[in-house]
Amino acid sequence: MRLLIIGSLGGQIGAASRIAVARGAQVVQADDIPRGLEVLRTQGADLVMVDVALDVEALIGGLAAEHMSISVVACGVASDSKAAVRAIKAGAKEYIPLPPEPELIAAVLQAVTEDSRSIIFRDPTMQRSMKMAEQVAPSEASILVTGESGTGKELMARFVHEKSRRAKGRFIAVNCAAIPDNLLESELFGHEKGAFTGAVARRIGKFEEAHGGTLLLDEISEMDVRLQAKLLRAIQEKEIDRVGSNTPVKVNVRLIATSNRNLQQAVREGSFREDLYFRLNVVNLALPPLRERPADIEALAEHFANKFAEANEMPRRPLSAAALQLLKAYRWPGNVRELENTMHRAVLLAGEHEIGPDAILLPDAQPLTRDGAGSGAPAPSSAAAPTSALARHQAAQAGASGHGQGGAAGDGTAALVGRTVADVERDLIIETLKHTLGNRTHAANILGISIRTLRNKLKLYTDQGLPVPSPSGEGDRGHQSL
Repeated sequence: MRLLIIGSLGGQIGAASRIAVARGAQVVQADDIPRGLEVLRTQGADLVMVDVALDVEALIGGLAAEHMSISVVACGVASDSKAAVRAIKAGAKEYIPLPPEPELIAAVLQAVTEDSRSIIFRDPTMQRSMKMAEQVAPSEASILVTGESGTGKELMARFVHEKSRRAKGRFIAVNCAAIPDNLLESELFGHEKGAFTGAVARRIGKFEEAHGGTLLLDEISEMDVRLQAKLLRAIQEKEIDRVGSNTPVKVNVRLIATSNRNLQQAVREGSFREDLYFRLNVVNLALPPLRERPADIEALAEHFANKFAEANEMPRRPLSAAALQLLKAYRWPGNVRELENTMHRAVLLAGEHEIGPDAILLPDAQPLTRDGAGSGAPAPSSAAAPTSALARHQAAQAGASGHGQGGAAGDGTAALVGRTVADVERDLIIETLKHTLGNRTHAANILGISIRTLRNKLKLYTDQGLPVPSPSGEGDRGHQSL
């Protein structure tokens, strides 16, 4: 990882740097906030450690003004508690007392880079995907990683990078769904000073940051068609133009893109360029949903149980046979991410000696059912049924108010009689967001709508003064505001 240290750290720069380097970090130092921001514009970083004696609030404000999403950790002498409180209130993620403790520095670095880079699998279906990934990783081919939300597409992209000839280069990830369209161009290609309001200085984009390494375009299906044209040119010409500049910059990156939507369907609908699709889809790594890789459920559940027991300083407890049976029966609409959250809850709620079925709960505290039809599971599909949860509820509302067409409403729709489609749709969206713990990308996938449609709905609800669950989760990193 790339670590930027801003300030003198009370004379402890050398010690902190040595500890970070020993843990595998690349360290750059800047004397003050303006120089630190300049380093971030021109080189980028994964983590910033800033001297608490400096204006941490100005640093956080500068990052926000220039739309740079980077974790900030404040450091200072242990007795300076007021400065530590000010730094945390300003937006610092953590406070490290000086002189630095090696284990504390290591824990912070691990928290930033962890994301558990290893991919846990046993199922033959997943083994085939992993074998294919390892086979194509050393090439320079662009790769499209597809699969439902929560299947581990970014982990697969990192795996390909680490097995490639670019492994010593940078791995830079951009979530196209989490950054507004008007900012994504600058995020990818950089900008010149004065190119637009807020462009206070030249800043390099992710293409330049990833030079010599790998650039991941996460959820590329959400990219605006106009920007897709500029991306296509960058791929074809291997050069980019910063926003506000006519001078091309040569770049050498290996592209990996991910999508949880059917890009071929998006091409047919006109929302995704066909030529860009073929440029990106030289190799398609399709990740199967968790429900199609049952052998992985037990392996992943055990892994997460041990991981969260250690993280919460609790004893490791085995899964009971009944608990394991429940996990295998459930359909996991949120895939590995949902299983991870479920096991975290289970570790906290489990009994003294084992993790039993009573600890296996959905986010709303409802138990998983043995047939996998818990409140979070998708309804059984049929050829004539609507394809999304939203469509199913709208169809149910229409059927319930059919005024005699087809008879009385069934038990599942009787409660909808007298309500508008808009009301039912709103409640479904909000409840789905609660189920996904605020994760917009996951919720949009379950609902069968695009992240942009979901954002528009949530903005409407917010403008109406309705409470909307706060964003959280892998699919909502970066500049998500709704």
